[in-house]
Formats: sequence, C-alpha cells, structure tokens
Amino acid sequence: MAEPEAKNGKDVPRLRKKYDDEIVGGLMKRFGYKNKMQVPKLDRIVVNMGLGGAVANPKLIDAALVELATIAGQKPVVCRAKKSIAGFKLREKMPIGVKVTLRRERMWEFYDRLVTLALPRTRDFRGTNPRGFDGAGNYTLGLKEQIVFPEIDFDKVAEATGMNITFITTAGTNEEAKELLKLLGMPFRN
Repeated sequence: MAEPEAKNGKDVPRLRKKYDDEIVGGLMKRFGYKNKMQVPKLDRIVVNMGLGGAVANPKLIDAALVELATIAGQKPVVCRAKKSIAGFKLREKMPIGVKVTLRRERMWEFYDRLVTLALPRTRDFRGTNPRGFDGAGNYTLGLKEQIVFPEIDFDKVAEATGMNITFITTAGTNEEAKELLKLLGMPFRN
C-alpha cells in the first residue's frame, strides 16, 4: 500500500497512519466488508462549549474563544441564541457558546492529544461512558473542565468550563462506531 502524504507537505498524523495501516484491515475482517470504502472512518469532530453564564458576563465568550482556539488549533465560531427566553434573561442573537469543527489532519491530531494526554489527566478517570452513542454511529463525550488539555495554562483560566466533544463517523451502527473508536484508542469503561 502506498504511503499516504498530506497535501501541504507535512507528515501524516500518527493516528491516521495507524488507521490506514492496521485498523482498516482489522475492521474489514471483523465486519466482513468486501471493499475498503465500506470501512467506517472518522469524518469530523465538533467541540462545543456552552456558556450560559455569558448572559450575565459577556467576557466569558472572549476567554472561551481564546481557550478553544488554543485547544483545537483552529478559530472557533460564536453560537448565538435562536430565540428570546425571558426566564433566563436571554435575548435573541445573544452569544451563548462557542464551537469548532475539526476535519482532516487537525481532527486526527486533536483526537490523538485527547486520547493520549487529556483524558488520562481527568480527575478520577475510569474510562469514557460507552452509552454516549446516538444510534447512527456518532459518539458524544462530555468533559467538565478545559484544564485537562496541556495547552491551557492553569493560572490564566478565569472559570472552569465544560465542553462536549462529538465524534461523527461514517459507521452505520453503534457497534461499528464503537469498534472504530476503540481501535483508535478511546478508553471505554467496562
């Protein structure tokens, strides 16, 4: 098999190389795929930080933008409220969160850092919840603090903010997606 090369001249991410060399063959054997194109793959990763406190303190959005850009290596977008809710003092189009969608090399690098560095640094970590699948082969994982990422300077964090990380795969079932993520190093709880 030919060595995959990145288009911009950089090296291929370590996890992408492992996927191409080992995981594709293992999944073909396990699920009986006849063609390489049938093998599920990681399509994109969406990292979302919901900031309900930004209604009272708009500076939280600026801090979250900087932190998420540092974690993801890509500029995040601001998510705004779709409609007003008087009980929460929320007006239409107020900023209430930030998100970033990672694809290609950045996605593989982020996944590698998440699994090898960030998750083991989580307090009392016993593995990720295996019930976070949505039925269509996508997996969502919640983190309580952004400080588990080594890129974040603990002293500069004003407030610990949680985030949701969604892994969108091309798998048709939860079983296929779980096997793919497990082979890529996701530490599922038993």
